[in-house]
Amino acid sequence: MELRVLQYFLAVAREQSILRAAESLHLSQPTLSTQIKNMEEELGKQLLIRGTKGSRKITLTEEGMLLKKRAEEILELVRKTESEITLSDSIIMGDIYIGTGETDAIRLLAKAAKELQNTYPGIHYHISSGNAEFVVEQLDKGLIDFGIVFGQVDQTRYNSLKMPTKDIWGVLMRRDSALAQKETIAPEDLWDKPLIISHQRNQGKELSAWMKRDISKLNVVATYNLLFNASLLVDEGLGYAIGFDKIINITENSSLCFRPLQPNIEIEMSLVWKKYQIFTKAAEQFIKKIEEMQAASPTDRGSAAL
Repeated sequence: MELRVLQYFLAVAREQSILRAAESLHLSQPTLSTQIKNMEEELGKQLLIRGTKGSRKITLTEEGMLLKKRAEEILELVRKTESEITLSDSIIMGDIYIGTGETDAIRLLAKAAKELQNTYPGIHYHISSGNAEFVVEQLDKGLIDFGIVFGQVDQTRYNSLKMPTKDIWGVLMRRDSALAQKETIAPEDLWDKPLIISHQRNQGKELSAWMKRDISKLNVVATYNLLFNASLLVDEGLGYAIGFDKIINITENSSLCFRPLQPNIEIEMSLVWKKYQIFTKAAEQFIKKIEEMQAASPTDRGSAAL
C-alpha cells in the first residue's frame, strides 16, 4: 500500500465525492476510481459505499472508517519523521508533541518552553488534550514525544520524571448551590446529589473508595473527559462535577466555585516517554530544561526513572 494512495483515499473521505477529490488532487476521475478499487482489491474489503446516480455522495464502510483513522496516523508519523531527519545537525529546531489531560502542571512545561524560546526560537510546541487512554495511545504510536499521566507509571514501558506538584480533587459547583457554604466536601454530602464525574477508568476505584459507595449506586447524571465541558453542565445547574482544582478559572465574579474533598485526595503526575526512545535535538533540550527546573524546585518529590 503506497502513501500516495492513502492520500488519495483521505481526499475521497474528506470530499465525500470521487469527482471533487479528483479535482482537488488534479487527477482524472477514472484514474482516482481505479486507484481506490485497486486498494479495495488489495485489502480484500469494500472501503466506500458509492452513491447512486441521484446521489453521488460517498460514505465509508466500517473498514473504510478504520483505514481513514490509520491513514491519518501513518501520514502524520511520516511527516513528523521527515521533518526530524531533514533538520541540520548544527541547528536545534523542530516540533515537540505533548499529550496531556487537563492539569495545572502544564504551567511547568510552559515555563520550560518559555525559557528555551530565547535560545532556540525555532522549537515549536504542539499540545493535544485528552484522557489517559488517549495520551497512552498517542505515545505508544509515536505520535507524541511526551505525555503527562496521573498516578503510577508502568516503568517497564516508559521513562518518567515526576512532576513537582500534585493535583487536588474537589467539587465544582454553582455559588448558589446548597454545598457552596461549606469549606470542604465530605462523602456523605454527595450521596444524594446529581454528580458529573470523569469517565477515565483509572479514577473510578479511587473515587468509589473515597465516597464509601459504589459508583453505580450514586446519582451520576453525566460523565466527561475534559473538565471545561463539565463546567458548562454545572453552570446550567445539571449537577456537581468532581475533578481537579485550578483547571477552571474561577474568579469572584464567576457563577462557579470549587471546594476540596475531605478527606483530601491528591494525585501525583509524571512526564513520561517511551523507553529507548531516540529524541530529536529539540526534545533533548526540552527534557533537559524540565530536569533542570525540577532539580531547582524546593517541592521536588521525585527524579527521573532512567
